[in-house]
Amino acid sequence: MIRPAEPGTKTMARVPADLGATAVELPVTRVRGARPGPRVVITAGMHGGEFTGIEAAVRLAALLRPEDVDGEVVICPVANPPAVYDGRLGVSPLDGVNINRVFPGDPHGCPTERLAAWHTEHLIAGADVYVDLHSGGIDESLRDFTAYRLTGDPHLDVRTRALARAMGIEDVILGRTTEGGNSHASAARHGIPALLVEAGQRGDRDPATVARLVDGLLRPLGQAGATDRPAGNAPMEILEWLWATSVTAESTGLWYPAVTAGDDVMAGQPLGHLLDPADPAPRSAPPRPDASSTGCMP
Repeated sequence: MIRPAEPGTKTMARVPADLGATAVELPVTRVRGARPGPRVVITAGMHGGEFTGIEAAVRLAALLRPEDVDGEVVICPVANPPAVYDGRLGVSPLDGVNINRVFPGDPHGCPTERLAAWHTEHLIAGADVYVDLHSGGIDESLRDFTAYRLTGDPHLDVRTRALARAMGIEDVILGRTTEGGNSHASAARHGIPALLVEAGQRGDRDPATVARLVDGLLRPLGQAGATDRPAGNAPMEILEWLWATSVTAESTGLWYPAVTAGDDVMAGQPLGHLLDPADPAPRSAPPRPDASSTGCMP
């Protein structure tokens, strides 16, 4: 775990992470108040092309002052520099691995596994609350949502649910278990209230969406007791969903969707069709469940 900042200070640094054959530097801002309180860790930029979360993390880091904070807020806006700076989507150019499928990582593994292990040891370990910010990359249209995992610990689940609802995003998705290699799932397995937040789409950094996300982050920070900085009111209605699965077409081609993000669909309803550029007659592409999808899923 990175050593806490001194009470009443704000520090910004590039922290080295050894990935074996190479090394990276991660930007980390630590804002520590003079009063005791929780340690809240916020990461963004686990994947390339997800700029709304990165921009919100940068703005929140610039906004918070030591006098605003009880305890410590730690923000890493670019958690996976190779993927973000080299323009990749779900995977790292170093090894083709999706970091958000390999947590808690392996300090002796491939570069991405080592990076996940670095996050686990230096940022997530010792956190009282963990929030991982994602966005729809340049290949993703999505509806904003907050997600968390059910752990079976009633106290932990109730606390995490309250933090998720405080984000003020209308849709909250529940993962049935803490299984899997997502960073927030790994944190939940260690008893940490942990959220995954998806806001923004298609690689955009829409200023209004970024502003709503920064405002939304202040509410769980306040609920956790880390700040009393004012934030806007959350929407009255929150819809909760159970995560079911993702789907992947069984053949390749150009995708023409018949529905858009946020539409309700029924079992058996076509989601769209694929077109082969060499044979432009549309062909059906029945989706199949695929839990190994490289997209950002809860």
